[in-house]
Amino acid sequence: MKERFIMIFVFIFTFILLVDLYSFKGIKLLVSTLGSNGLRYIIYLFYWMIPVLIISFLLYFRTLLPFEREPRIFKNFFLLAGLFILFYIPKLVFIVFHLTDDVVYLGKWLISKLTSNHSNDLVKNVQSISRGKFMTQIGLVAAAIPFTSILYGMAKGRFNFRIENEKLSFQNLPADFNGFKIVQISDIHIGSFLGHENQVKSAIDLVNEQNPDVILFTGDLVNNFAEELNGWIPILSKLKAKYGKFSILGNHDYGDYFDWKNEAEKAKNLNNLKQAHADIGFRLLLNESEEIQFNGSNIALIGVENWGLPPFPQYGNLSLAMNGSADLPFKILMSHDPSHWDAEVIHRTDIDLTLSGHTHGMQFGIEIGNIKWSPVKYKYPRWAGLYKEDNQYLYVNRGFGYIGFPGRIGMAPEITVLELKKA
Repeated sequence: MKERFIMIFVFIFTFILLVDLYSFKGIKLLVSTLGSNGLRYIIYLFYWMIPVLIISFLLYFRTLLPFEREPRIFKNFFLLAGLFILFYIPKLVFIVFHLTDDVVYLGKWLISKLTSNHSNDLVKNVQSISRGKFMTQIGLVAAAIPFTSILYGMAKGRFNFRIENEKLSFQNLPADFNGFKIVQISDIHIGSFLGHENQVKSAIDLVNEQNPDVILFTGDLVNNFAEELNGWIPILSKLKAKYGKFSILGNHDYGDYFDWKNEAEKAKNLNNLKQAHADIGFRLLLNESEEIQFNGSNIALIGVENWGLPPFPQYGNLSLAMNGSADLPFKILMSHDPSHWDAEVIHRTDIDLTLSGHTHGMQFGIEIGNIKWSPVKYKYPRWAGLYKEDNQYLYVNRGFGYIGFPGRIGMAPEITVLELKKA
């Protein structure tokens, strides 16, 4: 981890240096007409405080290596990542406009040198400065758009829970299950919510208000380790469903992204996490299936351990998980990573409905009417919402929590309500 952190630090330091030096050139142009030198120096001071603080915090985190199993350390590290994104995405936008004018000016300067056209140089220089300042002003206004969006995503967007309702019809659904209501949640990443207990309580109340028959949780309860759940089990255990709460593990639940002292410590952590699922009231499905009985009929609920495309681990065993479900007329699969659906489910099994999460919708995207886009689609073609192939469905939940960037922009945290209907 030390070597990886040092590489990240060198990259970020170089990036900050280059971006801030060039951005500062634009800032100097913008404030060049201010009459007060003191005001200009105050603006310069505030400008350079941001990179100095970010680099200082990075150096501080360097002294904490190797990181202890302390949720607050990781939460603060994610906050630092959020501040970096908050200030440097807008700076990149600002640079584009400032750089555009510099490129145009450089091109004209080269042409004038090659053609030996030195007439009216003074007028051209004055016009260039005026145009350059105008373009830089436009860049500043443009940069305010991502700054405001990111700031809102960090302050409010990550807690703006949204209910997504879907009614799904199946010919082979037992008639007794007509109207059966499933609430799916996914990717809680509870360590990221440290200090935001009230927001989580409100979200759990929102889940319970949907009056679910079952609650299905599709993995990533934590970011790295079981200690993140300290103090949270009494809150999470308030999730209520009439016919049970079921869960699976996600890629983060295995502790694969933390440097453990030894394999025994890692295995103990996983066992503690499994016990936490039970303490919350979840029936954790580990490559196994359960029968859900409703109004006298039964359907199969299948849960696999995490199965993802490399570099994500493949602990899941679908064949093993489906044992005992062959005679049931309708099957629901819980599989954390939606890649699994294409790789092993559709056209290979008789599973009717698969529920996944994992992508978070990248915590960033655009969803307006029929327009649905996020950069994560280029990694995961099935990245959010409902998908259908022949008579098989996949629903990808956008996630309850967040990790890395402590915010959501245009991609609200999701509580999914699925109502099964007899076709």
